[in-house]
Amino acid sequence: MANIKSAKKRISIISKKTARNRRVKGAYRAIIKNFYKAIEADDLGTAKEKLALAEKKLMQAAAKGVMHKKTASRKVGRMTRTYNKAKAQA
Repeated sequence: MANIKSAKKRISIISKKTARNRRVKGAYRAIIKNFYKAIEADDLGTAKEKLALAEKKLMQAAAKGVMHKKTASRKVGRMTRTYNKAKAQA
């Protein structure tokens, strides 16, 4: 346990940031999972909605520093490619 006042404050701040990061990560992971479930079920309408929502949430996470900007872009790119491939097959 920290003894110095500033160290105690940092512990508090870190726990708040960790909680926020977990909430944000959990939200975008759930959306991504729902996107891939919709792709497997050949539900392109739902997949398109989930793709747009996932892109928004990933870019917000990147803007807040939860993940790197290029990581978010890479995830969106992969999802878009998957959606376009499924759309072409349908």
